[in-house]
Amino acid sequence: MSFDSGPIDRYLSAAFGDDAAMAEDLRRAFVGSARDLADLMRRARCDANWAVAAERLKGLAATFGIVPLIQLAEEAIAGAPGDPAVLRRITAALDAIS
Repeated sequence: MSFDSGPIDRYLSAAFGDDAAMAEDLRRAFVGSARDLADLMRRARCDANWAVAAERLKGLAATFGIVPLIQLAEEAIAGAPGDPAVLRRITAALDAIS
């Protein structure tokens, strides 16, 4: 799955216009929150904790319209808890946004 960070760029541009510092602060906050959720998924010791963290990641991604990240979260929800492949793809997507 290729990753396009365009949706967050458009969102930030619409929200902050020419204020690059504010846009960058929000981008860092988004990526930090998403990485925290991915870490919760990585450390989940039960199916419910995995699902809750993946649902939260999906909601966060939906806030910014980042469809590929929404799809990865949905894949995590539907798949096996602790799936290292989906976690790697989530991490790669977040790296692309950073």
